[in-house]
Amino acid sequence: MAINLRGKSLLTLLDLSPEQIRYLLDVSHNLKAERTGFQVYQRFQGKTLAMLFEKRSTRTRCAFETAFGEEGGHPVFLSSADIQLGVKESIEDTARVLGRMFDAIMFRGFSQEMVEALDDYSGVPVYNALTDLYHPTQVLADLMTIEEHTGELPGLSLVYAGDGRNNMANSLMIGCAKMGLDCTILAPKELQPEGGLLERVRGVAADSGCEIRITDKLTEAIPGADIIYTDVWASMGEEDKAKERIKLLTPYQVNQEMLDMAGNDVLFMHCLPAVKGQEVTYDVIEGPNSVVWDEAENRKHTIKALMVATLL
Repeated sequence: MAINLRGKSLLTLLDLSPEQIRYLLDVSHNLKAERTGFQVYQRFQGKTLAMLFEKRSTRTRCAFETAFGEEGGHPVFLSSADIQLGVKESIEDTARVLGRMFDAIMFRGFSQEMVEALDDYSGVPVYNALTDLYHPTQVLADLMTIEEHTGELPGLSLVYAGDGRNNMANSLMIGCAKMGLDCTILAPKELQPEGGLLERVRGVAADSGCEIRITDKLTEAIPGADIIYTDVWASMGEEDKAKERIKLLTPYQVNQEMLDMAGNDVLFMHCLPAVKGQEVTYDVIEGPNSVVWDEAENRKHTIKALMVATLL
């Protein structure tokens, strides 16, 4: 089946079919092989990318900027201090202006509604590079990394340990459901996924033949896991809740005891940045089970694949 994503936005992985995700992963592997083989192309020559940032970033900014620039395009970094991003000008008007000047827009910020408005009014592809609800470009890199280390996706078991209502838990559930991985959200009852999204994702999982499970018990979640994933306990904008989160989530810290409980040569993953000693111990993130640096690099290759697929 021919896959054509030209002109398509990515606001959440729910926007993509399993076949479209498979296509993006295949393109990602090919582009990484080009990069490691010192093959240089200029696919984006004459194209421009608006990069809108409300939240700080290391991997996201570097991945988008280098991926677009390596292909001959011109990325323009725009923080909320640089433009009228919903302050003196409505987001709809900003979107209209940017859509007339740029070939694509990426947004990293707080509100999912804002990235949706950019998509509705700009007329160009819009990429969600993180909102409070979803982080789809991260999960594309996660799926690529898992595939590199295991050779497959369907039938594997991923456990996410931590805040089960954050953007990573939401997006990992969707990505796993689309691609046939069993996904368990291991979180205290106070921090488990929202019911409406969970119901929708379980419907997707039924089609791909996998399961989405929610539990607060390590003994139910960890044994047999192929991948254990975690994230910071207090996301950007939630720093005032850090003490409360430490109390709730300390039992879910990823440590060597948890890896041993899995009973497999389990992979450890983290979207970074990590607070070593909180959500993950130093010996785990720096140890032989950790693939976090491959995961970070693959942000670049999957983001480049997304832009190649939607702009050319």
